[in-house]
Amino acid sequence: MGLELYLDLLSQPCRSIYIFARSNNIPFEFKHVELFKGSVLGKRPAAGSGAEQPHAGPSNSEGAGKVSLLKKVPALKDGDFTLAECTAILLYLTRKYNTPDHWYPSDIQKRAQVDEYLSWHHANIRANAPKTMWIKVLIPLFTGQPLPSEKLQEVMEGLSTSLKQFEERFLQDKAFIIGSEISLADLVAIVELMQPVGVGCDIFEDRPRLMEWRRRVEDAVGKELFFQAHEMILNIKELSNIQIDPQLKEQLAPVLMKMLK
Repeated sequence: MGLELYLDLLSQPCRSIYIFARSNNIPFEFKHVELFKGSVLGKRPAAGSGAEQPHAGPSNSEGAGKVSLLKKVPALKDGDFTLAECTAILLYLTRKYNTPDHWYPSDIQKRAQVDEYLSWHHANIRANAPKTMWIKVLIPLFTGQPLPSEKLQEVMEGLSTSLKQFEERFLQDKAFIIGSEISLADLVAIVELMQPVGVGCDIFEDRPRLMEWRRRVEDAVGKELFFQAHEMILNIKELSNIQIDPQLKEQLAPVLMKMLK
């Protein structure tokens, strides 16, 4: 049995794993899981080096639930071994497939810098960037009511503070977070920051240092792969045209609202 990755490319952590595996030619079977079954845009990642074409048909949500005790994506199955959580999966892949050292350096201080960013990321960039999608697209879609503009402004202010810290503390005047080469830290950061872009909040505008860093990351992983992985999120506004099952709305609306409190 080969490596199986349970992913939905609407999810930032899933995109980081997908891009990492593809850019390192890691062979895997793509198990597409629809986080919002019936609402994904009907597009599937194109087949390419190291990945099987996800086929049309039922979602692998049930399979993901069996693989991950946490019942969420991303999830990994490698023979009888299963694993959840983005960082754990990325580190497992670096070790098993002996990927180039720059991703997770053997140098103890550079590795510590990657670890430092990954620890900081969750309470800062990840705490703010995804909320833009919830506010502008998903909550109105599931509740039928737009949120006050003040809510988005509050989130953007928090994100702006995090971006300032990101540039001054982590990026500084370097090409990438830990120096001259891309690492897992850059990959985890960029997929998160594309979430606001997909809903029309261009956080790279008027931030030339951040924009140049983004371009370097795109070049490092390959622009074609980068934009293929982000195709769904860059078309996320199309979700506003779909019909949501009333029962699903009833179940998810309170949960989504609670996420922003």
